[in-house]
Amino acid sequence: MQDELIHRQGGSPIPDRIRGLADLSYNLWWSWHPEARVLFKQVNPHAWRESIHNPVKMLRDIPDQFLDRVVGNPEYLRRYDIIMDRFSRYMENHNGWFSETHPSSRTLTIAYFSAEYGLHHSLPFYAGGLGFLAGDHLKECSDLGVPLVAVGFMYSQGYLHQRILPDGWQDNIREFLDREAAPVRRVTDSAGRQLLLDVPGITPSIKVAVWRVDVGKVPLYLLDTDIPENTPQARAISSRLYTGDKEQRLVQEIVLGIGGRKVLSELGIDFSAVHLNEGHPSFALLERTREFIEDGLSFPDALARVRGTSVFTTHTPVAAGHDVFPAPLIDKYFSGYYPALGIDRDTFLDLGRNPGDPAGMFNMAAFALKFTAYHNAVSLNHGIVSRRMWHHLWPDLVPEQVPIDVITNGVHLPTWMNQRMEGLFSKYIGPVYPHWQQEHDNPSLWEMIDEIPDKELWSLHLWLKAKLFNRIRERKRQRWASHLKEPLNLVADGLMLNPTVLTIGFARRFSSYKRADLIFHDPDRLKRIVTNRWLPVQIIFAGKAHPDDTEGKQILQRIYRYALTPEFAGRIAFVEDYGEQTAQYLVHGVDVWLNNPLPPMEACGTSGMKAALNGVLNCSIRDGWWLEGYNGKNGWAFGGEEWSPERDAMDAAELYTLLEKEIIPLYYNTSLDGIPHGWVKMMKESIRSIAPVFSSRRMIKEYVRRYYPSLLKCAETGFETCPV
Repeated sequence: MQDELIHRQGGSPIPDRIRGLADLSYNLWWSWHPEARVLFKQVNPHAWRESIHNPVKMLRDIPDQFLDRVVGNPEYLRRYDIIMDRFSRYMENHNGWFSETHPSSRTLTIAYFSAEYGLHHSLPFYAGGLGFLAGDHLKECSDLGVPLVAVGFMYSQGYLHQRILPDGWQDNIREFLDREAAPVRRVTDSAGRQLLLDVPGITPSIKVAVWRVDVGKVPLYLLDTDIPENTPQARAISSRLYTGDKEQRLVQEIVLGIGGRKVLSELGIDFSAVHLNEGHPSFALLERTREFIEDGLSFPDALARVRGTSVFTTHTPVAAGHDVFPAPLIDKYFSGYYPALGIDRDTFLDLGRNPGDPAGMFNMAAFALKFTAYHNAVSLNHGIVSRRMWHHLWPDLVPEQVPIDVITNGVHLPTWMNQRMEGLFSKYIGPVYPHWQQEHDNPSLWEMIDEIPDKELWSLHLWLKAKLFNRIRERKRQRWASHLKEPLNLVADGLMLNPTVLTIGFARRFSSYKRADLIFHDPDRLKRIVTNRWLPVQIIFAGKAHPDDTEGKQILQRIYRYALTPEFAGRIAFVEDYGEQTAQYLVHGVDVWLNNPLPPMEACGTSGMKAALNGVLNCSIRDGWWLEGYNGKNGWAFGGEEWSPERDAMDAAELYTLLEKEIIPLYYNTSLDGIPHGWVKMMKESIRSIAPVFSSRRMIKEYVRRYYPSLLKCAETGFETCPV
C-alpha cells in the first residue's frame, strides 16, 4: 500500500476506509483534477494550505483526529468514492485516443528524455518554460493514452527561491527537497532496496539511485547522484539544474543520456523510439547505437536504426544557447567509447561538429540533429530561425529546404485553466458539447463562447483579479509578521495595488533579451500613464534572474527601485519568488499579459497562452507564438521584425501609444451596467482563437500524426520502413 510510504509523524496509518488517498497522493493526476484536490482540502483546509498543496506532506503531518473525522462524514465518503472510481477508471482505461487511432502501435513505447520537468511546485525539478513544456507533454500524453515513459533528474537542491533585499538585489536561497514529503517514490530492486546503478563508460564509477513519479499513466524515472555512495563531486551532478561548470555539465549530460538509457534497460522497459526535448539528453542515442553494435550491427546500420526511431525538439533560437564542449573534454570521457562504436576519434568528434562553428566544438544540438531523422522547432518563426542556424549541416540545400519541421508548443488546458473558468465554460458550452473538456482542441465548440453573458465573464474575471491581490497581500503579511520586510519594501511588493485599476502583468525569467525594463525606457511618459488620475494603470512584475546572470539581476534591481519611487504612486510592484503557484495566480488575475523580448530570441513562449485561456489579453512583441496567435482582434501586437540601433526606443514608444490610445480607453469604457463590453468582446475572441489552437492536446496530436507512428512502425517492422 502506498500509505506505507507516507511516514506519518507520530500518527496511525491512514484509515482503511480512505486508504486510497495515499495512492492518489502519489499520482500527479490530482494536480490537474480540481475535484481530486478538494478531497485533500476537505480533510483540513488549513493543513492543505500549510503543505502548500502537497498531499503527501499533508497526509504525513496531519493529526489522526482529522482523518477520523472525515471517515465519519457520509458526504465526504460519497465524494471520496466517486473520485476514487474516476481515478481508477482513468488509470485502467487503455483505450484512449491514441490506441483508437493507432491500434497497431498500442503495445509500443516512446522514451521521452528531458533535463527538467515542470509538473507541480511540490516537485521543483524545473527552471522555466522548457520544464513546464515537458510537464505538459507528459500530462497530455497520459490523457490521450500515448504510450510514453519519461526520464529526467532528481535535483535535490536545484530549485532557487528568490528573496529581494532592501536595495532590490536578488538573493538566492536554495531549496533542499524533502524526498519523504514529496509525491515521488523510490524504485527498488529484488531485495527491496532502492535501485542503484553504475553509469556505463564513466571512470571513476558514478552511481545513480532511481526514483519514480507517476504523471497519470506516464511514469517518470528520475536519476539521483546525490547519494552517500558517490564522491562529493559526483553527488553534485544531479544536485543542481544547469551547472555553469563545463566539465560538470558534460558529465551531467552523460549521466542523463547514457545513465537514463541504462535505467530503462535495467527496469526491463523496452522502448521502441526516443523523443529528445532539447539537446541535453542526446547521449541516450549514442548508447542505443552502441547497443545495436554490440548485437552485431555495423556503425552505419546501427546509426540508421537509431535515426529512424528518434525525434529531436529544439527550443533554442540562438547559437550561443546550445551546449558545446571542447574536444579534449570529450576525449576525457569518451576515448574508451570510440572503439566500442567501431569508429575513430575524428569520426566521433564529427558527429557533434557544426560546420558553421570555426572553433570546432562538440555541439549537442548538432549531434542530436545528426542522430535523428525527425526534428522540429516550436513555432513557425522559430522554424525559420532554426533552418537558417543549421543550414551548414545540409550544405547542398538552401535554408528554406533544411529539414527542420515545426510543431508549435501548447499548454495543458486542465492544468492552467482556472477551475471557475472551466465551470463557466461547462455551463454554456456543455449543453451543446457535453464532453467539451475531452474535445477542447476542436475550434468549433469554442464558437459557443459568445453564449456567455458579458456580465458573468466579467464578474468572474474580477473575482480572479481580487484573488490575485489577496494572495499578494497575504504573502506580504506573512513576511511582515516574520520581521523580514521594511515598510517601504512592502509598497514595492504590491501592498498598495488596487483591484479596480487596469493591471498589466510581466512575469518571466529576467534575461536581458526579454527586456523586462523596456516599459521604463521613458520614465516620465510612463509616470504620466500610471498616475493618470482618471485612467490609472498598475504593473506587476515577477521573475528570477539566473544566479550567474549579473545583468539580469541589475535589470531586476532597476525595476524594484522604480517600484520604491513615490512618483510612481505605488503603481509598480514586484512579486518575489516567482514560481508555478504564483504563475497560476498571475495568469488568472491580471488584465493584460505583457511580453516584449528582442526578436527573434523568443522561440515560442507559453505564458501568454496560459493567460489567454483565462480571458487575459496579450500585448506582445511580434515574435514567438504570438506571430501565429495574433489575429488583430484578440489582443495587441507591436514592434518591427528588423533590428535597429533604436529598437528599444521605437518599441517602447509604440507600446506607450498602444496603452494611451487603445488599451486604457477600451478598459475604462464601461456602460451604465459597469461592464466594459468592448473589452469583454476581445476577451471572448482571445479565448475562442487561442484555447483550441495553442493547447498541448493539439500539440501532442501533431507529434502523433507527424512522427510517433512512423517511429514506432520503423521499430515494429524490423527497421525496414525507417527513413533514409
